[in-house]
Amino acid sequence: MSQVVHASVGIVIPLYNEEQAAEAFHARLRQAIDRLPYRFAIVYVNDGSRDGTAAALERIRAGDGRVMVLELSRNFGHQAALTAGLDHARGDYVITMDGDGQHPPALIEEMLRLARAGCDVVLTQRVDDASTSPFKRRSAELFYGLINRMGETQILRGGADFRLMSRAAVDALGGMREYHRFLRGMVAWLGFRSAVIPYHPPARLAGETKYTLRKMLRLARDAVFSFSLVPLYLGLSLGGLFFLLALIEAIYVLSFWVSGNTAQLEPGWSSLMFVVLVVGGTLMVLLGFIGIYLGYVFQEVKRRPVYVLREKPAPRSPARAEGEDELVQAGFE
Repeated sequence: MSQVVHASVGIVIPLYNEEQAAEAFHARLRQAIDRLPYRFAIVYVNDGSRDGTAAALERIRAGDGRVMVLELSRNFGHQAALTAGLDHARGDYVITMDGDGQHPPALIEEMLRLARAGCDVVLTQRVDDASTSPFKRRSAELFYGLINRMGETQILRGGADFRLMSRAAVDALGGMREYHRFLRGMVAWLGFRSAVIPYHPPARLAGETKYTLRKMLRLARDAVFSFSLVPLYLGLSLGGLFFLLALIEAIYVLSFWVSGNTAQLEPGWSSLMFVVLVVGGTLMVLLGFIGIYLGYVFQEVKRRPVYVLREKPAPRSPARAEGEDELVQAGFE
């Protein structure tokens, strides 16, 4: 007896140089979703990979009629690749996840259960264990502590881009076309009803992480300058501090005039240079902050696309996965 199909679900998976992991991940994904009573469509996004990822994805697409492959013209980055997948994903719910095996597909069933219970967004929260390096734990604590103190939007500590969104949430997110994208913050800003599932990340299926320190710093920069004006307010605070110091200095000098001890006032070259250097350095830092914000505005007003497709998405494979004919009859193709 066949199961009743509840709803359609799109799954978005960006890949960058994951030739060794792609097919093993898809096998694990199929093992998790084939037994679920939902209509699935899977969108793989090849983010300008330089290895054999494209060939691996073509083999996956040929063997599973639910798969669509998007080829970006170059490496646009993880957030842009996710955006490309979200733009092409269909379904009542859309799930985004990485294809390196560290986002366990087994959680999809629980995510869908929470979505059916009324949650528009189901987030996952990474729980670090002894295998996580001290640097990664400390840097994550610093990042989330900083962004949550500086910004008005509170972002889940340990949050990942492994999440489920309802069609309403996906459409709302699709209307936010800013160039510098921090999807964790953008989804939190939407304010939809959400739930959180903690998980322990398993080991990668193969290869090494593609999130280098440079990429993490760039993501942190986008998060801070996209969701906070605190760096600009820092200028007001420092300006007020120096005005206060100037007032204290003026009172100190006037005290010598009032007491008639002006002879003790000797010009101090070192103190003068100290003040000039501190004030000058502060002004340069603040001008740098303003310059970054202006740079962001400049890139936004050019209205360049977040990503560029190398070619139109490949059509669905004529090969039918088990139960695929029912999906076509349901109008999911």
